Amino acid sequence: MIDYAPFWQTLENSDENWYTLTTKHHLSHSTLHRLKHNKDISTKTINDLCRILDCPVESILRYIPSESDQAL
Repeated sequence: MIDYAPFWQTLENSDENWYTLTTKHHLSHSTLHRLKHNKDISTKTINDLCRILDCPVESILRYIPSESDQAL
């Protein structure tokens, strides 16, 4: 499972917030909603977040093994 909890901590420690991400950086509300609920987002969005927050990808997401993941 991909978990976006690191994103929220990184956002809290930055000068950005939900409002600036949507107005200044033009991220959609649905993208932030997807992050909040650990839904899939694109690698382009991950790249954009890393650039906006000036952070490595590990500050946006982490992988947590889960038995409920889809079968391979």
